Amino acid sequence: MTSPTADRSPKLPRGWLRAALVSTIALAFVGAAAGFIAFLTQLRGAEIAPSRKADGIVVLTGGSSRVSDAMELLAAGYGRRLLISGVHPTSTASDISRTLPENQTFMTCCVDLDRTALSTRGNAAEARRWAGGRGFKSLIVVTSNYHMPRALVEFSHAMPETTLIPFAVVGDKWREEPWWTSASTLRLLLSEYVKYIAAELRVRLEDFGIDLSPEMSEQPAGLTPKRPATAQAN
Repeated sequence: MTSPTADRSPKLPRGWLRAALVSTIALAFVGAAAGFIAFLTQLRGAEIAPSRKADGIVVLTGGSSRVSDAMELLAAGYGRRLLISGVHPTSTASDISRTLPENQTFMTCCVDLDRTALSTRGNAAEARRWAGGRGFKSLIVVTSNYHMPRALVEFSHAMPETTLIPFAVVGDKWREEPWWTSASTLRLLLSEYVKYIAAELRVRLEDFGIDLSPEMSEQPAGLTPKRPATAQAN
């Protein structure tokens, strides 16, 4: 006859492992939730004028009114030149100027187009080349409010010696309804949060010499994936 002790002993390890697994999942969930809340605190709910002028302005395509807001900053004298990064290869300066009739004169004198960047990391790499070639030491970075944290991670890593001044564009939908009442906005924020964490992890690993994902824009042209007709670099 098997003793009670013998019956119970095999179950103890399984119970301990189950408790450890549940605790680990719970801690991971709490950590992710806390991180998401911290991420949300970085998002501005209103557009605030840059705290100072800069040598140049860089706007990342992919969101509504980003380019028009960047052009307004250029017209107001916040920077000497503007780089529009992530423009579709088939788009021309005239195509863009037609959508911004009030700022057409600036397109010919003070705006440069980057058609190479395919991602936020690519935007940062192209902005580094552009700023370095012109001797710019400070940049105003223009992108959507939800995208700004990740953009600053990439730009700070790509050009640590450059002063970065964020200008977060707030979309109409963000103004009109709280993000927690919109399923599509919540999905966008969760997706951006995951990308932000991935960018933070990647740049930290790169600081130790570990590069897990070489930038696509630096690969040979034949390996560059095609983009849709509408520019969406990030």
